Amino acid sequence: MDSNHPILIRMTYKTYNILILLLSLCLFTACKDDVANAGSSVLDGDAAILVRADTFNLQSDIIASSSIITSPDSFLLGEIETNYGVMRADILTQFACPIGYQYPETAVFDSIVLFFYYGSWTGSNRSPLTFNVYEMDGDAIRYNQRYTTDLDIAAFCSMDDSTRLLDNECIVLPGEKYDSVYNSDYGTYLPMLRCRTNDAFLRRFTQMTRYNDQEEFNQFFKGLYITSTFGSSAIINISDISLAVYYHFSYDKGGKDTTVTDMKAYYANREVRQLNRFTYNDRDGLLAALQQNKDTFNYIIAPAGVSTRLSLPMQEMQDVILARLQYGDTVKRPYVNLAQLRVEVLNMFDGAEADRTREDWLQPATNMLLIREGRDSAFFANKQLPSDTVAIHSTLTSGVDSLGNNTYYYTFDLSALLTQQLRNPDSPDTLHMLLLPVSVETTTNYYGTSSITAVKQAQTLSATQIYSATFAQDPLDLEVVYSGF
Repeated sequence: MDSNHPILIRMTYKTYNILILLLSLCLFTACKDDVANAGSSVLDGDAAILVRADTFNLQSDIIASSSIITSPDSFLLGEIETNYGVMRADILTQFACPIGYQYPETAVFDSIVLFFYYGSWTGSNRSPLTFNVYEMDGDAIRYNQRYTTDLDIAAFCSMDDSTRLLDNECIVLPGEKYDSVYNSDYGTYLPMLRCRTNDAFLRRFTQMTRYNDQEEFNQFFKGLYITSTFGSSAIINISDISLAVYYHFSYDKGGKDTTVTDMKAYYANREVRQLNRFTYNDRDGLLAALQQNKDTFNYIIAPAGVSTRLSLPMQEMQDVILARLQYGDTVKRPYVNLAQLRVEVLNMFDGAEADRTREDWLQPATNMLLIREGRDSAFFANKQLPSDTVAIHSTLTSGVDSLGNNTYYYTFDLSALLTQQLRNPDSPDTLHMLLLPVSVETTTNYYGTSSITAVKQAQTLSATQIYSATFAQDPLDLEVVYSGF
Protein backbone atom coordinates (compact mmCIF):
# COMPACT_ATOMS: atom_id res chain seq x y z
CA MET A 1 0.00 0.00 0.00
CA ASP A 2 1.26 3.49 -0.82
CA SER A 3 2.78 5.02 2.34
CA ASN A 4 1.05 8.31 1.56
CA HIS A 5 -2.37 6.66 1.64
CA PRO A 6 -4.19 7.22 4.96
CA ILE A 7 -4.88 4.00 6.85
CA LEU A 8 -8.25 4.19 8.45
CA ILE A 9 -9.11 1.82 11.19
CA ARG A 10 -6.11 0.11 12.66
CA MET A 11 -5.59 -1.84 15.89
CA THR A 12 -2.17 -0.79 17.14
CA TYR A 13 -0.36 -1.02 20.40
CA LYS A 14 2.87 0.25 21.81
CA THR A 15 4.24 -1.85 24.53
CA TYR A 16 6.20 0.17 27.03
CA ASN A 17 6.89 -1.18 30.51
CA ILE A 18 4.44 -4.05 29.92
CA LEU A 19 5.26 -6.37 32.75
CA ILE A 20 6.21 -7.40 35.43
CA LEU A 21 8.32 -7.61 38.45
CA LEU A 22 8.08 -10.51 40.71
CA LEU A 23 10.20 -11.61 43.63
CA SER A 24 13.08 -9.15 43.10
CA LEU A 25 10.71 -6.44 41.65
CA CYS A 26 12.53 -6.58 38.32
CA LEU A 27 10.57 -4.81 35.59
CA PHE A 28 9.74 -6.92 32.56
CA THR A 29 9.66 -4.72 29.44
CA ALA A 30 9.13 -5.91 25.87
CA CYS A 31 8.14 -4.76 22.40
CA LYS A 32 5.50 -6.56 20.35
CA ASP A 33 7.73 -9.24 18.86
CA ASP A 34 9.50 -9.86 22.17
CA VAL A 35 6.21 -10.40 23.97
CA ALA A 36 4.86 -12.66 21.26
CA ASN A 37 7.94 -14.88 21.53
CA ALA A 38 8.41 -14.59 25.28
CA GLY A 39 9.19 -17.66 27.37
CA SER A 40 6.34 -19.72 28.71
CA SER A 41 6.47 -18.10 32.14
CA VAL A 42 8.10 -15.59 34.41
CA LEU A 43 8.17 -18.01 37.35
CA ASP A 44 8.44 -21.75 37.54
CA GLY A 45 5.73 -24.14 38.57
CA ASP A 46 2.18 -23.29 39.49
CA ALA A 47 3.14 -19.69 40.22
CA ALA A 48 4.15 -19.16 36.59
CA ILE A 49 2.88 -16.03 34.90
CA LEU A 50 2.40 -16.60 31.18
CA VAL A 51 2.81 -13.68 28.76
CA ARG A 52 1.48 -13.93 25.20
CA ALA A 53 0.40 -11.81 22.22
CA ASP A 54 -2.00 -12.72 19.41
CA THR A 55 -3.75 -11.00 16.52
CA PHE A 56 -7.46 -11.28 15.69
CA ASN A 57 -9.47 -10.06 12.71
CA LEU A 58 -12.43 -7.73 13.29
CA GLN A 59 -15.46 -7.15 11.08
CA SER A 60 -17.45 -3.95 10.46
CA ASP A 61 -20.75 -2.88 8.94
CA ILE A 62 -22.91 0.23 8.43
CA ILE A 63 -26.27 0.37 10.21
CA ALA A 64 -29.07 2.94 10.31
CA SER A 65 -29.84 5.14 13.31
CA SER A 66 -33.48 6.08 12.86
CA SER A 67 -33.70 8.41 15.85
CA ILE A 68 -32.04 9.53 19.07
CA ILE A 69 -33.30 11.21 22.23
CA THR A 70 -33.72 14.90 21.47
CA SER A 71 -32.04 17.00 24.14
CA PRO A 72 -30.50 19.97 22.32
CA ASP A 73 -28.14 22.46 23.94
CA SER A 74 -28.80 24.61 20.89
CA PHE A 75 -31.19 24.43 17.95
CA LEU A 76 -30.45 23.24 14.42
CA LEU A 77 -32.61 24.81 11.72
CA GLY A 78 -32.52 24.40 7.95
CA GLU A 79 -31.79 21.86 5.27
CA ILE A 80 -28.47 20.75 3.80
CA GLU A 81 -27.58 18.50 0.89
CA THR A 82 -24.29 16.65 1.38
CA ASN A 83 -22.55 13.57 0.07
CA TYR A 84 -24.42 11.68 2.78
CA GLY A 85 -27.93 12.68 1.74
CA VAL A 86 -30.29 15.59 2.43
CA MET A 87 -30.81 16.31 6.11
CA ARG A 88 -33.45 18.65 7.55
CA ALA A 89 -33.79 20.15 11.05
CA ASP A 90 -36.90 21.75 12.60
CA ILE A 91 -37.53 23.20 16.06
CA LEU A 92 -40.30 22.84 18.64
CA THR A 93 -39.93 25.02 21.72
CA GLN A 94 -41.78 26.32 24.72
CA PHE A 95 -41.11 29.66 26.42
CA ALA A 96 -40.68 30.47 30.10
CA CYS A 97 -43.24 32.90 31.45
CA PRO A 98 -42.39 35.68 33.94
CA ILE A 99 -44.25 34.21 36.92
CA GLY A 100 -45.80 36.93 39.06
CA TYR A 101 -45.62 39.58 36.36
CA GLN A 102 -48.66 41.62 35.31
CA TYR A 103 -48.91 44.19 32.55
CA PRO A 104 -50.13 47.64 33.54
CA GLU A 105 -53.88 48.04 33.32
CA THR A 106 -53.47 50.83 30.73
CA ALA A 107 -51.06 48.81 28.57
CA VAL A 108 -51.47 49.11 24.81
CA PHE A 109 -49.65 46.36 22.92
CA ASP A 110 -47.68 47.52 19.90
CA SER A 111 -45.88 44.50 18.46
CA ILE A 112 -44.26 41.13 19.11
CA VAL A 113 -40.79 40.39 17.74
CA LEU A 114 -38.95 37.06 17.68
CA PHE A 115 -35.17 37.11 18.12
CA PHE A 116 -32.89 34.31 16.92
CA TYR A 117 -29.18 34.22 17.82
CA TYR A 118 -26.84 31.85 16.00
CA GLY A 119 -23.15 31.28 16.58
CA SER A 120 -22.32 28.94 13.71
CA TRP A 121 -23.66 27.16 10.66
CA THR A 122 -22.87 24.21 8.42
CA GLY A 123 -22.87 24.55 4.67
CA SER A 124 -22.68 27.54 2.35
CA ASN A 125 -22.47 30.96 4.00
CA ARG A 126 -23.82 32.63 0.86
CA SER A 127 -26.91 30.53 0.21
CA PRO A 128 -30.16 32.03 1.53
CA LEU A 129 -32.26 30.17 4.04
CA THR A 130 -35.87 31.13 4.69
CA PHE A 131 -38.09 29.94 7.52
CA ASN A 132 -41.50 30.48 9.01
CA VAL A 133 -42.96 30.15 12.49
CA TYR A 134 -46.20 28.52 13.63
CA GLU A 135 -47.97 28.49 16.95
CA MET A 136 -48.43 24.97 18.29
CA ASP A 137 -52.13 24.10 18.52
CA GLY A 138 -51.96 20.34 19.08
CA ASP A 139 -50.36 18.30 21.86
CA ALA A 140 -48.50 20.22 24.54
CA ILE A 141 -44.86 19.29 25.14
CA ARG A 142 -44.56 17.56 28.51
CA TYR A 143 -41.56 18.66 30.54
CA ASN A 144 -40.65 15.23 31.93
CA GLN A 145 -41.44 13.13 28.84
CA ARG A 146 -38.65 11.67 26.73
CA TYR A 147 -38.92 12.56 23.03
CA THR A 148 -36.96 11.26 20.06
CA THR A 149 -35.84 13.15 16.98
CA ASP A 150 -38.37 11.44 14.66
CA LEU A 151 -41.17 13.66 15.96
CA ASP A 152 -44.59 13.69 14.29
CA ILE A 153 -45.10 17.41 13.75
CA ALA A 154 -48.79 16.93 12.92
CA ALA A 155 -49.39 15.88 16.52
CA PHE A 156 -48.15 19.24 17.77
CA CYS A 157 -49.05 21.76 15.05
CA SER A 158 -51.60 21.94 12.24
CA MET A 159 -49.48 24.46 10.28
CA ASP A 160 -52.54 26.18 8.80
CA ASP A 161 -52.94 29.89 8.13
CA SER A 162 -54.47 30.53 11.56
CA THR A 163 -51.28 29.32 13.30
CA ARG A 164 -48.80 31.13 11.05
CA LEU A 165 -46.97 33.92 12.90
CA LEU A 166 -45.06 35.60 10.06
CA ASP A 167 -46.74 37.26 7.11
CA ASN A 168 -43.33 37.41 5.43
CA GLU A 169 -40.86 34.58 5.81
CA CYS A 170 -37.61 35.33 7.60
CA ILE A 171 -34.53 35.26 5.35
CA VAL A 172 -30.97 34.69 6.50
CA LEU A 173 -27.59 34.48 4.79
CA PRO A 174 -25.45 32.66 7.38
CA GLY A 175 -22.29 34.62 6.56
CA GLU A 176 -23.96 38.04 6.73
CA LYS A 177 -24.14 39.63 10.17
CA TYR A 178 -26.92 42.13 9.68
CA ASP A 179 -27.25 42.61 13.41
CA SER A 180 -25.47 41.14 16.42
CA VAL A 181 -25.32 41.13 20.19
CA TYR A 182 -22.45 40.43 22.57
CA ASN A 183 -22.70 37.06 24.31
CA SER A 184 -20.54 36.71 27.42
CA ASP A 185 -20.78 32.89 27.34
CA TYR A 186 -19.12 32.80 23.91
CA GLY A 187 -17.00 35.93 24.38
CA THR A 188 -18.01 37.21 20.96
CA TYR A 189 -20.79 38.89 19.03
CA LEU A 190 -23.53 36.56 17.86
CA PRO A 191 -25.47 37.29 14.66
CA MET A 192 -29.09 38.12 15.42
CA LEU A 193 -32.29 37.86 13.39
CA ARG A 194 -35.45 39.88 14.11
CA CYS A 195 -38.81 38.65 12.86
CA ARG A 196 -41.96 40.66 13.59
CA THR A 197 -45.07 38.57 14.06
CA ASN A 198 -48.43 39.39 12.48
CA ASP A 199 -51.22 41.30 14.19
CA ALA A 200 -53.37 38.21 14.62
CA PHE A 201 -50.76 36.61 16.87
CA LEU A 202 -50.26 39.91 18.73
CA ARG A 203 -53.96 40.02 19.62
CA ARG A 204 -54.06 36.37 20.68
CA PHE A 205 -50.88 36.34 22.77
CA THR A 206 -51.78 39.50 24.69
CA GLN A 207 -55.09 38.09 25.88
CA MET A 208 -53.16 36.86 28.93
CA THR A 209 -51.79 39.82 30.88
CA ARG A 210 -50.98 38.22 34.23
CA TYR A 211 -48.78 35.16 34.76
CA ASN A 212 -49.34 33.00 37.82
CA ASP A 213 -48.06 29.61 36.77
CA GLN A 214 -45.87 28.06 34.04
CA GLU A 215 -48.27 25.19 33.42
CA GLU A 216 -51.19 27.60 33.01
CA PHE A 217 -49.10 29.59 30.54
CA ASN A 218 -48.17 26.40 28.63
CA GLN A 219 -51.83 25.60 28.18
CA PHE A 220 -52.54 29.11 26.94
CA PHE A 221 -49.45 29.27 24.71
CA LYS A 222 -48.05 25.80 23.91
CA GLY A 223 -45.01 27.08 22.05
CA LEU A 224 -43.68 27.51 18.53
CA TYR A 225 -42.84 25.26 15.60
CA ILE A 226 -40.05 26.73 13.45
CA THR A 227 -39.29 25.25 10.04
CA SER A 228 -37.28 26.19 6.97
CA THR A 229 -39.22 26.85 3.76
CA PHE A 230 -36.47 27.40 1.18
CA GLY A 231 -32.80 26.52 0.74
CA SER A 232 -30.90 23.24 0.91
CA SER A 233 -27.35 24.48 1.41
CA ALA A 234 -27.11 25.47 5.07
CA ILE A 235 -28.18 24.62 8.59
CA ILE A 236 -27.74 27.29 11.24
CA ASN A 237 -26.97 26.51 14.87
CA ILE A 238 -29.27 28.74 16.93
CA SER A 239 -28.02 29.30 20.47
CA ASP A 240 -30.95 31.33 21.85
CA ILE A 241 -34.55 32.20 20.98
CA SER A 242 -36.60 34.90 22.67
CA LEU A 243 -39.98 36.53 22.17
CA ALA A 244 -40.37 40.23 23.01
CA VAL A 245 -43.68 42.03 23.57
CA TYR A 246 -43.47 45.80 23.01
CA TYR A 247 -46.12 47.96 24.63
CA HIS A 248 -46.76 51.42 26.06
CA PHE A 249 -48.90 52.68 28.88
CA SER A 250 -49.89 56.02 30.40
CA TYR A 251 -50.07 57.26 33.95
CA ASP A 252 -50.48 60.50 35.81
CA LYS A 253 -47.20 62.06 36.92
CA GLY A 254 -47.53 65.30 38.85
CA GLY A 255 -50.79 66.09 37.18
CA LYS A 256 -49.46 65.37 33.71
CA ASP A 257 -50.39 62.44 31.50
CA THR A 258 -47.13 60.56 30.90
CA THR A 259 -46.56 57.77 28.36
CA VAL A 260 -43.96 55.05 28.94
CA THR A 261 -42.70 52.61 26.31
CA ASP A 262 -41.56 49.19 27.60
CA MET A 263 -40.81 45.61 26.57
CA LYS A 264 -41.27 42.20 28.19
CA ALA A 265 -39.17 39.22 27.07
CA TYR A 266 -39.97 35.50 27.12
CA TYR A 267 -37.10 33.02 26.70
CA ALA A 268 -36.71 29.48 25.41
CA ASN A 269 -34.45 28.38 28.27
CA ARG A 270 -33.79 25.39 30.51
CA GLU A 271 -36.93 26.04 32.53
CA VAL A 272 -38.98 24.72 29.60
CA ARG A 273 -38.57 22.10 26.87
CA GLN A 274 -36.97 22.43 23.45
CA LEU A 275 -37.05 19.70 20.81
CA ASN A 276 -35.21 19.24 17.52
CA ARG A 277 -36.63 17.06 14.77
CA PHE A 278 -34.18 15.54 12.27
CA THR A 279 -35.23 13.90 9.00
CA TYR A 280 -33.27 12.49 6.07
CA ASN A 281 -34.79 12.45 2.61
CA ASP A 282 -34.92 8.82 1.47
CA ARG A 283 -33.11 7.35 4.47
CA ASP A 284 -33.34 3.83 3.03
CA GLY A 285 -31.78 5.03 -0.20
CA LEU A 286 -28.98 6.75 1.72
CA LEU A 287 -28.13 3.59 3.63
CA ALA A 288 -28.27 1.46 0.47
CA ALA A 289 -25.95 3.87 -1.37
CA LEU A 290 -23.40 3.87 1.47
CA GLN A 291 -23.49 0.08 1.75
CA GLN A 292 -22.54 -0.32 -1.91
CA ASN A 293 -18.96 0.47 -0.85
CA LYS A 294 -19.16 -0.95 2.69
CA ASP A 295 -16.20 -3.27 2.02
CA THR A 296 -14.06 -0.16 1.54
CA PHE A 297 -15.62 2.65 3.59
CA ASN A 298 -17.70 2.90 6.75
CA TYR A 299 -19.40 6.02 8.11
CA ILE A 300 -20.66 7.56 11.33
CA ILE A 301 -23.13 10.38 10.53
CA ALA A 302 -24.89 12.55 13.09
CA PRO A 303 -27.41 13.42 14.20
CA ALA A 304 -29.45 10.22 13.89
CA GLY A 305 -27.92 9.23 10.57
CA VAL A 306 -25.89 6.03 10.28
CA SER A 307 -23.40 4.28 12.55
CA THR A 308 -20.59 1.78 12.19
CA ARG A 309 -20.76 -1.57 13.96
CA LEU A 310 -17.49 -3.31 14.91
CA SER A 311 -17.64 -7.04 15.62
CA LEU A 312 -15.09 -8.70 17.91
CA PRO A 313 -14.63 -12.51 17.55
CA MET A 314 -14.92 -13.36 21.25
CA GLN A 315 -15.31 -17.13 20.76
CA GLU A 316 -12.10 -17.24 18.73
CA MET A 317 -10.33 -15.07 21.29
CA GLN A 318 -11.39 -17.32 24.15
CA ASP A 319 -10.38 -20.50 22.30
CA VAL A 320 -6.94 -19.17 21.38
CA ILE A 321 -6.09 -17.23 24.53
CA LEU A 322 -7.31 -19.78 27.08
CA ALA A 323 -5.49 -22.56 25.20
CA ARG A 324 -2.24 -20.57 25.24
CA LEU A 325 -2.66 -19.82 28.94
CA GLN A 326 -2.85 -23.51 29.86
CA TYR A 327 0.02 -24.59 32.13
CA GLY A 328 -0.06 -28.27 32.77
CA ASP A 329 -3.58 -29.14 33.84
CA THR A 330 -4.34 -25.53 34.83
CA VAL A 331 -5.70 -22.71 32.69
CA LYS A 332 -4.33 -19.45 34.00
CA ARG A 333 -6.76 -16.59 34.79
CA PRO A 334 -6.55 -14.26 31.76
CA TYR A 335 -5.63 -10.58 31.98
CA VAL A 336 -5.38 -8.33 28.91
CA ASN A 337 -2.43 -5.99 29.36
CA LEU A 338 -2.78 -4.02 26.16
CA ALA A 339 -5.41 -3.79 23.39
CA GLN A 340 -5.78 -0.38 21.83
CA LEU A 341 -8.08 0.32 18.91
CA ARG A 342 -6.98 3.28 16.81
CA VAL A 343 -9.65 4.52 14.39
CA GLU A 344 -8.12 6.83 11.84
CA VAL A 345 -10.25 9.47 10.11
CA LEU A 346 -10.23 9.98 6.34
CA ASN A 347 -12.33 13.10 5.74
CA MET A 348 -10.77 15.73 8.03
CA PHE A 349 -10.67 19.08 6.21
CA ASP A 350 -7.45 21.06 6.76
CA GLY A 351 -7.92 23.74 4.11
CA ALA A 352 -8.94 27.37 4.39
CA GLU A 353 -12.59 28.21 4.99
CA ALA A 354 -12.82 29.75 1.51
CA ASP A 355 -11.75 26.42 -0.01
CA ARG A 356 -14.52 24.43 1.67
CA THR A 357 -16.77 22.51 -0.71
CA ARG A 358 -19.89 20.41 -0.20
CA GLU A 359 -17.67 17.42 0.48
CA ASP A 360 -16.18 19.26 3.47
CA TRP A 361 -19.41 20.59 5.01
CA LEU A 362 -19.75 17.73 7.45
CA GLN A 363 -16.61 17.14 9.50
CA PRO A 364 -15.73 14.35 11.97
CA ALA A 365 -17.20 14.38 15.46
CA THR A 366 -15.04 15.72 18.27
CA ASN A 367 -16.19 13.04 20.72
CA MET A 368 -16.80 9.39 19.85
CA LEU A 369 -18.19 6.57 21.98
CA LEU A 370 -17.49 2.87 21.40
CA ILE A 371 -20.42 1.18 23.13
CA ARG A 372 -21.76 -2.35 23.34
CA GLU A 373 -24.69 -2.82 20.99
CA GLY A 374 -27.86 -3.42 22.96
CA ARG A 375 -26.64 -1.29 25.85
CA ASP A 376 -26.83 2.02 23.99
CA SER A 377 -30.55 2.76 24.51
CA ALA A 378 -30.42 2.33 28.29
CA PHE A 379 -27.08 4.13 28.48
CA PHE A 380 -28.47 7.36 27.02
CA ALA A 381 -31.97 7.06 28.50
CA ASN A 382 -30.57 6.62 32.01
CA LYS A 383 -27.87 9.28 31.50
CA GLN A 384 -25.03 6.89 32.31
CA LEU A 385 -21.34 7.76 32.11
CA PRO A 386 -18.55 6.07 30.11
CA SER A 387 -16.95 2.96 31.56
CA ASP A 388 -14.11 0.78 30.36
CA THR A 389 -16.29 -2.31 29.98
CA VAL A 390 -19.48 -0.94 28.32
CA ALA A 391 -18.97 2.51 26.80
CA ILE A 392 -15.47 3.76 26.02
CA HIS A 393 -14.98 7.43 25.20
CA SER A 394 -12.36 9.03 22.94
CA THR A 395 -11.75 12.48 21.53
CA LEU A 396 -10.53 13.31 18.04
CA THR A 397 -6.75 13.53 18.23
CA SER A 398 -4.26 14.95 15.74
CA GLY A 399 -0.77 13.75 15.02
CA VAL A 400 1.94 13.61 12.35
CA ASP A 401 3.02 10.47 10.52
CA SER A 402 6.55 9.52 9.50
CA LEU A 403 6.22 11.53 6.27
CA GLY A 404 5.14 14.69 8.06
CA ASN A 405 1.47 14.40 7.06
CA ASN A 406 -1.25 15.36 9.52
CA THR A 407 -3.26 12.45 10.89
CA TYR A 408 -6.53 12.40 12.86
CA TYR A 409 -7.83 9.49 14.88
CA TYR A 410 -9.70 8.15 17.92
CA THR A 411 -8.08 5.70 20.35
CA PHE A 412 -10.04 3.22 22.48
CA ASP A 413 -8.55 1.09 25.24
CA LEU A 414 -10.22 -2.35 25.06
CA SER A 415 -8.08 -4.09 27.69
CA ALA A 416 -10.62 -4.00 30.53
CA LEU A 417 -13.51 -4.96 28.23
CA LEU A 418 -11.64 -7.96 26.82
CA THR A 419 -10.45 -9.06 30.28
CA GLN A 420 -14.06 -9.08 31.48
CA GLN A 421 -15.30 -11.02 28.45
CA LEU A 422 -12.51 -13.60 28.57
CA ARG A 423 -13.39 -14.36 32.19
CA ASN A 424 -17.12 -14.57 31.45
CA PRO A 425 -18.28 -18.10 30.51
CA ASP A 426 -21.44 -16.59 29.00
CA SER A 427 -19.59 -14.18 26.74
CA PRO A 428 -21.22 -14.02 23.26
CA ASP A 429 -19.52 -15.69 20.32
CA THR A 430 -19.31 -12.25 18.65
CA LEU A 431 -19.30 -8.99 20.60
CA HIS A 432 -20.87 -6.14 18.64
CA MET A 433 -19.77 -2.57 19.41
CA LEU A 434 -21.15 0.68 17.94
CA LEU A 435 -19.24 3.83 17.10
CA LEU A 436 -21.54 6.71 18.08
CA PRO A 437 -20.76 10.45 18.04
CA VAL A 438 -21.57 12.13 21.35
CA SER A 439 -21.40 15.43 23.17
CA VAL A 440 -19.92 15.53 26.67
CA GLU A 441 -19.99 17.82 29.66
CA THR A 442 -16.95 17.97 31.92
CA THR A 443 -15.91 19.45 35.22
CA THR A 444 -12.46 20.27 36.54
CA ASN A 445 -11.53 19.73 40.17
CA TYR A 446 -9.23 21.74 42.42
CA TYR A 447 -6.17 19.88 41.12
CA GLY A 448 -6.97 20.60 37.47
CA THR A 449 -8.17 17.08 36.65
CA SER A 450 -11.14 16.95 34.27
CA SER A 451 -13.86 14.34 34.45
CA ILE A 452 -16.97 13.67 32.36
CA THR A 453 -20.25 14.54 34.08
CA ALA A 454 -22.74 13.95 31.24
CA VAL A 455 -22.87 12.22 27.85
CA LYS A 456 -25.58 12.28 25.18
CA GLN A 457 -25.77 11.39 21.52
CA ALA A 458 -24.61 14.23 19.30
CA GLN A 459 -27.32 16.74 18.42
CA THR A 460 -25.03 18.59 15.99
CA LEU A 461 -23.96 17.75 12.44
CA SER A 462 -20.92 15.59 11.78
CA ALA A 463 -19.70 12.86 9.46
CA THR A 464 -16.75 10.55 10.05
CA GLN A 465 -15.42 8.43 7.21
CA ILE A 466 -13.24 5.43 7.97
CA TYR A 467 -12.02 2.30 6.17
CA SER A 468 -13.99 -0.89 6.49
CA ALA A 469 -12.49 -3.58 8.72
CA THR A 470 -12.41 -5.83 5.65
CA PHE A 471 -10.64 -3.28 3.44
CA ALA A 472 -8.34 -5.51 1.40
CA GLN A 473 -5.23 -3.32 1.62
CA ASP A 474 -5.44 -2.85 5.37
CA PRO A 475 -7.75 -5.30 7.21
CA LEU A 476 -8.63 -4.48 10.78
CA ASP A 477 -6.41 -6.62 13.01
CA LEU A 478 -6.74 -6.47 16.78
CA GLU A 479 -3.42 -7.11 18.46
CA VAL A 480 -3.81 -8.23 22.06
CA VAL A 481 -1.05 -8.54 24.67
CA TYR A 482 -2.22 -10.70 27.58
CA SER A 483 -0.99 -12.69 30.52
CA GLY A 484 -2.21 -15.46 32.78
CA PHE A 485 -1.84 -15.71 36.54
